[in-house]
Amino acid sequence: MISIRTTRVKLAATAAAIVSGMIVTVVFAEMHSEMHAKGGPNGNGQAGRARYLPEYTAAGDLILPKNFEEWVYVGSPLTPNAINGGMANFPEFHNVYIEPGSYEIYKKTNVFPEGTILFKELQLTLPAQNPDGSRQEPSGRGYFPGHLNGADVTVKDTKRYAETGGWGYFNFNHHEPKAPTAKLKSKDECAFCHMANAKKDEVWTQFYPRLDK
Repeated sequence: MISIRTTRVKLAATAAAIVSGMIVTVVFAEMHSEMHAKGGPNGNGQAGRARYLPEYTAAGDLILPKNFEEWVYVGSPLTPNAINGGMANFPEFHNVYIEPGSYEIYKKTNVFPEGTILFKELQLTLPAQNPDGSRQEPSGRGYFPGHLNGADVTVKDTKRYAETGGWGYFNFNHHEPKAPTAKLKSKDECAFCHMANAKKDEVWTQFYPRLDK
């Protein structure tokens, strides 16, 4: 006959095993969540800085990325109207940022990981004082940043955007304020130019020393 003491010992052992299993499950779930946020397995398996990944509405529109001002700055090409026959496609500074977690992976692998976001904030030049669009400031004659003027965003997702080379292109207005969401641009609006002229993986790395590897 089994004693009450023996039964209590067995129950205690069973309870301890259950609790231990629960702890292991919780720890595993937390580790998995952290790994996913840091880039693996959907970020090429690279651990590191937590990533901000694209967010979409139920209709599939891209939501304006959060805190892009804190991202890694890579460059500011400028194509003012005054030296483009008054018809520049983007008559502004193109202040380009890359999401920090994606940049960390790129530095290690030389490959833009899935979910990479490039944010181009447009910024007008200050009013021209000369025919070429330039003006005189204490630092000399040149082009100087003025008002913000909307944004364009590019997202890497080789499955979602297979028809445009693996990148999706979005416009959040070419004026302020920026739109809260944006629809995917067709191939003939943005992607075709990137596919034909960008140096690497549809990114204009030739203009951005931090990315030009």
